[in-house]
Amino acid sequence: MNSLPLEKFLNKYRIPSARLKDWDYSSVGAYFITICTKDRVHYFGEIEDGKMVYTPLGVIADTLWHEINQHTNNVELGEFVVMPNHIHGILIIQ
Repeated sequence: MNSLPLEKFLNKYRIPSARLKDWDYSSVGAYFITICTKDRVHYFGEIEDGKMVYTPLGVIADTLWHEINQHTNNVELGEFVVMPNHIHGILIIQ
């Protein structure tokens, strides 16, 4: 498969930032976060019979998410899920 190399944004990202230019991301609000593994490798586990089965790294990702509000003031944890090669979560800054 021939694919053109993707141009990097500011020598970091393949796409321009989706962040709003004038938004203060420390502002009160709910923020949907996605974090992907490098090269989309299944570091966090696998789906077996419709259930996520964590690797040791998946257990760490899940544990550390639930500890965020123990280390940060004014943050509430929303929904969160660990997938084989990424995590999704909602952080609510109060």
